[in-house]
Amino acid sequence: MAEWVRVCEAEAIPEGHAARVEVGDLPIAMFNVGGRFHCLDDTCSHALASLSEGELHEDDCTVECPLHGSQFDLVTGEPVSFPAVEPVSVHPIEVRDGDLWVCLEEA
Repeated sequence: MAEWVRVCEAEAIPEGHAARVEVGDLPIAMFNVGGRFHCLDDTCSHALASLSEGELHEDDCTVECPLHGSQFDLVTGEPVSFPAVEPVSVHPIEVRDGDLWVCLEEA
């Protein structure tokens, strides 16, 4: 069962920036790329680094892990460079009345 959770105001994440938020025990990373929001699990699938602390590449809609440089597609969660080979989970995100809402699967 999926659950939509209000996370923060959309204006809290300016274009070209990221934010880490914990929803329960799950750390998620939210990115604003040209006014479009993307949401991934915040933990790199390779070495457990925080993706929200990585470099955002707006031109190809990826984030680079700050630890070993793996890049992940913000739309699909798939790694687009090594050393990561496993994807990270992507979560639907919506702007509702100026707030960001994320859809998370219930455990």
